[in-house]
Amino acid sequence: MKYNTPSLTVDTVILFKNKLVLVKRKNPPYEGKFALPGGFVEIGESTEKAASREAFEETGLSVEILKLIGVYSDPERDPRRHTVSVCYLAKGCGDLKPGSDADAVELFELNSIPELAFDHNKMIDDAKSDINAVLYQMQKYDVS
Repeated sequence: MKYNTPSLTVDTVILFKNKLVLVKRKNPPYEGKFALPGGFVEIGESTEKAASREAFEETGLSVEILKLIGVYSDPERDPRRHTVSVCYLAKGCGDLKPGSDADAVELFELNSIPELAFDHNKMIDDAKSDINAVLYQMQKYDVS
């Protein structure tokens, strides 16, 4: 029996050097727009592993997942097809560099986030209090 179901994706709000990490998309949809690092979950892979893998592939950073931000399932959130995204908040470490699907990777202050691809601005808005709490701790202890 074959099931017709939405595709499963992950997105990650990564905090690094007291800022948010965004990637400039290399491919459609939204080519050239900034987005959260993320992508499709592979068969046999947990969403946490997929978030870590995609973060590393797109940003060069290893991530420590801190918490689940939410699940985003609007059938219109991706113009290609119905996708459901599991979004995490994480801290990154390593050398920031674009990879795979990213044309560029940049750091942004929370109050200067541009208009993002998909529903990624909503994800960041939903996580603002948690982001601020983590940024406060990172600044307090000078940990990035």
